[in-house]
Amino acid sequence: MIISQSRSIKIKTLGCQEYTQIWHAMQNFTKSRTIDTPDELWIVEHPPIFTLGLNGKILYIRDTRGIPVVHCDRGGQVTYHGPGQIILYTLLDLKRRELGIKVLVKMLEQSVISLLQSVDLYGEPKINAPGVYVDNKKIASLGLRVRKGYAYHGLSMNVAMDLSPFSYIDPCGYPGLEVTDLKSLSVNLNPEEVGLDLAKNLAKQLESK
Repeated sequence: MIISQSRSIKIKTLGCQEYTQIWHAMQNFTKSRTIDTPDELWIVEHPPIFTLGLNGKILYIRDTRGIPVVHCDRGGQVTYHGPGQIILYTLLDLKRRELGIKVLVKMLEQSVISLLQSVDLYGEPKINAPGVYVDNKKIASLGLRVRKGYAYHGLSMNVAMDLSPFSYIDPCGYPGLEVTDLKSLSVNLNPEEVGLDLAKNLAKQLESK
């Protein structure tokens, strides 16, 4: 469903979808897009799955407990996706926007930080560990891929989920890294509502550049 559309950005909510289905859809979208294709932001949740980035090391997964593992083409190490975590996939033409990957990362982090500020929480990034943290616990992760100037993959934010699978891995390759979600921080929001907020915040930053 298209929630919002401008000349340059479409925001779509896709509900709960299998990871590989969405991953391949992003690849196909990126391969087939032209210089006139509007950018899109996809809001989605996934059934339980561990994903490893391009250089991801399987040793960071200590136990799967039956949860599938997928090697994908984003940057970064291992993370977990599951219901109650919102994903914002960013299908963007970086060349057309004259946008560097570091600036995009900062925009994604700022989208999360602004949302946290709206519910009176303080979030901050870390230089050597991309993402957003509250009290040194990770609440949002980043993983991107750029192909011929086109970006895809994006941002995940923990809203109200079962966090236990994170204890089966070394999140993002960091042993002992703690994670949290909004529910654990006494904030009760619907994941789709959070996704729309993140998407609109990012779109505003992109369109104001």
